[in-house]
Amino acid sequence: MKSIRTYVNRIFADTPESDEKKAVKEEIILSLEDKVAELKAAGKSDEDAINKAIVDFGDISEIKEELFTEHKKGRVKRAGLRLGFSLIGSAMIVALCVFINLYYTPKVIWYVYPAFVVAWWPLSMFYVWLNRRQGE
Repeated sequence: MKSIRTYVNRIFADTPESDEKKAVKEEIILSLEDKVAELKAAGKSDEDAINKAIVDFGDISEIKEELFTEHKKGRVKRAGLRLGFSLIGSAMIVALCVFINLYYTPKVIWYVYPAFVVAWWPLSMFYVWLNRRQGE
């Protein structure tokens, strides 16, 4: 039933896309379609059955809130992984610069300059992680 799908899609339009969202939407659609079929069998018209099924289903705000919470937890976890990757990656780059500096030009200390530049990468990832953790 197209009107039920349109209604459910409109309700979940502001939630982030995920496999969990798709599963919940399909479950709600199937539940509403079953209810409409029962109401039609009881003698209601198509439009009345659809409206009654939607009203009887109730408020979906709790379901939407749970989807948002799961999405936020995933975002914080991914931000933590990015922070770890940036720390390891920047440490490897700085170590490479130190090695090249000490091996080829031991009398001139220049590795400090790229080390300061590379330090911005984990610093920015730290603030992204911190922001997402506080926003949770």
